[in-house]
Amino acid sequence: MVEWKDYAPFSGLLIFGNIENLVLASQGAVAHVDPYILSVLSLITVVAWFLLGTYGTKVAIKYADYIEIFGGVAIIILGVQSMLEAMGL
Repeated sequence: MVEWKDYAPFSGLLIFGNIENLVLASQGAVAHVDPYILSVLSLITVVAWFLLGTYGTKVAIKYADYIEIFGGVAIIILGVQSMLEAMGL
């Protein structure tokens, strides 16, 4: 059974990943994507990440530092990209 302490090394990614999900969803809304399609795709992605996180934590725990670094870099890159697109650059 996976407990909260198993997720602790990934807590930063959980928090900032959810914020990034909101940014990407708003980016889709601004781009006038069909809200029903956007909702379904968001739900599929959230459920997939939940399942991957739940069952993959025990395997990935030994790589937590690397995952945290790469995940943080990806979140920063996606955030900067969405801000640049929002500013029209």
